[in-house]
Amino acid sequence: MQRRKWIDEHRFVDLIGVTNLIPGPSSTELAIYLGYLRAGWLGLLVAGVCFIAPAMLLVLAIAWVYVTYGTLPQVGWLFYGIQPVVVAIIAQAIWNLGRTMIKGPLALIIALLVLVLYLFGITVLVLLFGGAILFGLCRFLQAQWNRNLPLASVLFPAGTQSWSVAWKGHVPRLSAVILTTGASFSVLMLFLTFLKFGAVVYGSGYTLLAFLRADLVQNLHWLTDKQLLDAISIGQLTPGPVFTTATFIGYVLAGWPGALLATLGIFLPSFLFIPLIHPVAARLRQAAWTAMLLDGVNVAALALMSGVLVQLGQHALTDVLTWAAALVSLLILLCFKPNSVWLILAGAAIGLLRFWVLGG
Repeated sequence: MQRRKWIDEHRFVDLIGVTNLIPGPSSTELAIYLGYLRAGWLGLLVAGVCFIAPAMLLVLAIAWVYVTYGTLPQVGWLFYGIQPVVVAIIAQAIWNLGRTMIKGPLALIIALLVLVLYLFGITVLVLLFGGAILFGLCRFLQAQWNRNLPLASVLFPAGTQSWSVAWKGHVPRLSAVILTTGASFSVLMLFLTFLKFGAVVYGSGYTLLAFLRADLVQNLHWLTDKQLLDAISIGQLTPGPVFTTATFIGYVLAGWPGALLATLGIFLPSFLFIPLIHPVAARLRQAAWTAMLLDGVNVAALALMSGVLVQLGQHALTDVLTWAAALVSLLILLCFKPNSVWLILAGAAIGLLRFWVLGG
């Protein structure tokens, strides 16, 4: 933006807001949107592929090493040290996001409600969008009470078309029929599962973790909690969008075809959403109801992240050393804000040191 002068700062900030209105990885969608504005459909494809490909190839290489040598005891101890650090990284993300998203008692109450319901096993999609609607409805009632405005003027400013509400509302219903509980594994189902993730996951990339655990671990039983933690660890170790975790999981489940299909599935909706939202982006940004729903999605997503943190922590924090590694890592992240890769490498060193001390 600053060096090439392709877009001014005001427009750039506007694009960030627009990409936050649609599901998917915001950073990837921003790159895709910039390419679309610069060179149309060709720019959209080139920008998206160039943004995703380096991280995908790196994750693919690591996935090959993991599958080839993952049974070695040294590798197990490596992840023994890494996983507590990943728990700390997720906890730091929740803390930082919570300070921004939890604004007042309403957001806190709804977040706690979503967290409790998640821990009781309620479907992630229901909680994400149900929490958003509940938050938006409560905010609307507050606005109407405080300002005494009619319903239409609060929800839809002049020029905003109601069809956009229907478009957003159909996303969870369409995706809900893609995945069936307990389905046997196939590469087609793998593609459709990650296509669903790409079409419905809002907010921070860490929100993806709730969907991964609910579908791949609990419903489909394709992964164990340990394998999911390993996949998240690799996603943290490599640069690029967190969504490239799909590449790692796809390779673990079905080799090269699985890696490519999972990656295609999770990023494909982003390539489609950008040209769809572009014609109405300005009007959506001006609508009060989009801000209400987006705030609600963020609050629900934060609660889901917290629930996943509790569940993954039960598997990663197994003894005094792992608890100490997680707590020290969290303190370092909060106080000094280093690059998390260094902490992950330190955790790996701790795991290998313990392996050598115990003699394998």
